[in-house]
Amino acid sequence: MVANNAGRPATQADLIDVDEVINRYYKDVPDPQIAEQRVSFGTSGHRGSSLKTSFNEAHIVAISQAIAEYRKQAGVTGPLYLGRDTHALSAPATKTAIEVLVANGVTVRIDSRDDFVPTPVISQAILTHNRAADGTQRFSGQGLADGIVVTPSHNPPTDGGFKYDPVTGGPASAEATGAIARRANELLGSYRSVKRVPYQQALRSPFVERFDYREHYVADLGDVIDFDVIRSSGVRLGIDPLGGASVNYWPLINERYGLNIGVVRPDVDPTWRFMTVDHDGRIRMDPSSQYAMKGLVDELDAGAWSKYDLVGGTDPDADRHGIVCPDWGVMNPNHYLAVAIEYLFGGARPDWPKRAGVGKTLVSSGLIDRVAASIGARLVEVPVGFKWFVDPLFTGEVAFGGEESSGMSFLRRDGHVWTTDKDGLIPDLLAAEITAKTGKNPAELHKDQVARFGQSWYERVDTPATLEQKQRFATLSGDDITASTLAGQPITAKLTHAPGNDAPIGGLKVTTKDNWFAARPSGTENIYKVYAESFVSPDALKTVLAEADEVVAKALGE
Repeated sequence: MVANNAGRPATQADLIDVDEVINRYYKDVPDPQIAEQRVSFGTSGHRGSSLKTSFNEAHIVAISQAIAEYRKQAGVTGPLYLGRDTHALSAPATKTAIEVLVANGVTVRIDSRDDFVPTPVISQAILTHNRAADGTQRFSGQGLADGIVVTPSHNPPTDGGFKYDPVTGGPASAEATGAIARRANELLGSYRSVKRVPYQQALRSPFVERFDYREHYVADLGDVIDFDVIRSSGVRLGIDPLGGASVNYWPLINERYGLNIGVVRPDVDPTWRFMTVDHDGRIRMDPSSQYAMKGLVDELDAGAWSKYDLVGGTDPDADRHGIVCPDWGVMNPNHYLAVAIEYLFGGARPDWPKRAGVGKTLVSSGLIDRVAASIGARLVEVPVGFKWFVDPLFTGEVAFGGEESSGMSFLRRDGHVWTTDKDGLIPDLLAAEITAKTGKNPAELHKDQVARFGQSWYERVDTPATLEQKQRFATLSGDDITASTLAGQPITAKLTHAPGNDAPIGGLKVTTKDNWFAARPSGTENIYKVYAESFVSPDALKTVLAEADEVVAKALGE
C-alpha cells in the first residue's frame, strides 16, 4: 500500500534528530536476550538503528572483534580496506571499528581525505590489491586484503549498517557471516571487555594507513567504460548522488575524462531533508523509486532538462543506480537491466569471455530472459541477493550480474573482474555510453525492446507473516504446489532452487509461458514478499497475484 505522503517533500516531522541518533549509539546497550537487539547479518551485513537498540557501540565492538578473529583464522594477512557512507551512524561506527581492529593488530586503510567511500570502491580496492600480475584474481596466499563498508545502503536516516567483504571483494557468504554473527553475539553481553585502542591513538599507530580511494577508483574507470565515445558525442549527463558517498567522485570523473557531467543536487545532509518520501511514507534514498526521486524529476521537468540529455542517480553508499530520461521519468530497474544486457552482450564488449553468462536474480523481469535468448547469451538465474554473483563475477562465469532492486556490476572491457559488489556509478556512466553509441537513451531503447519482445507488467506485494510462516518457506518443495495453471496458462516450472546454481530460493517460484510469481520471506521484517509479472495484461497480473496468494497459503498449510 502506498502512503498518502509518498512522493511529497519531507516535512520537519519526517526528519531525524541527528544528535539523538548519535548519542543513543553510545548510550543505549543491547540486551543479548532480545532477538531484535542481537547481531544479525542479512544479505548485506548487520543493519539496525540506535533508536531501536539494534545498531549501537556494543554491536560494532563485537562485530569488529569477530571479524578480526575470523580473518586471522582464514589466514588473511593483508590490509583491511575500510569505508563509510553519509548516514549519521556511519562515522561513529567507523571510529569504533578502527579502535577494535587496531587493538587486534589489523592494518586498516582509511580514506586519505577523510571522505566518504562508496561500497563499490572498497570492492575495487580489495580486488586490485589481490590481483595477480596477469590480471587474474588470487584468493589464497600471503598478503591478501579484505574490507568493511559502514553503510545501511538506501535505508532511512535513522539506520546504520556494517558489512564485511572477504578477499573475493563482495558480500560475504552465509557461512562467513554466520560465523561472524555467532561470535559477535557471544561477545555482545561483555563487549566492554573487548580490547580497544583510543581513536586518536589508533590513528597515530602504524596500523592505520591513508589511501586515496577516489583517485584509485576513478583512474581505473577507463578500463570499464568507453569514455572516448561519451566525450566525442557530447552527451550531457546529470547525476544526483542523493546526498551519498559518490558526491565527490563525479567532479573528478568529469575532469579526468573530459566529460560533460553535472551534479544536480550536491547536498549532503544526514537528515536528507531535501528528499521526497518513499512509497511507505519514510525518507529512503532509493534512486530507482519514483517516489523518492519525484523531487528530482519535478526539478528536471521545471526546466533543468535543458542542461542534460539524461540523469543518473546513486544511493548513499553508491551501490544502487537509477536512470531518469526525458519524457519518461525514472526507469524501472528491470527495464534498464534488459537494455544494458542487450547493449553489452550485443557487441559492445568484444573482449569479454565468449561463454560468460548473464547473471540475474530469479525475481528480475522475464524480459531479460527474452533478450538473452535473442542474442544467444547464456542465462544464469540465482536466488535474491547480490552475494550470489560474487563468485561468478570473480571467476568470469558471468560477465554481468544484475538484480531487480537496481544493483549491477559487470566485467572490465578486457574481461577481467571489476567489482564483485554492486556498483551504482558504472551503470550511470554506461547509460551515457549507450546513448552516445546508439543515439538513443535507455528509455527509447526499452521502447524498442517492448516492440520486439512484448510489454510486461511487474509488481511486488508485501504480506504480513509470522515467524513460523517465514520458517516454513525454507522447507517447501515443488510437491507443495498443487495448482496446475496460473492465470489460465499451464504451469511450466515449480521452483524451490534457482536454476542457475541450484541454490535454495528460500521460497518458491512458479512460471508459465507468459506469467510468473515468486514468494520469499523477508530477512528483516515480519512479511513475505510476492513478486509477479505478466506479459499478457494488467488484469492478468492481478490474477497472478490473487492466485499466488492462494498457492502460497496452501503451500504453507493454511
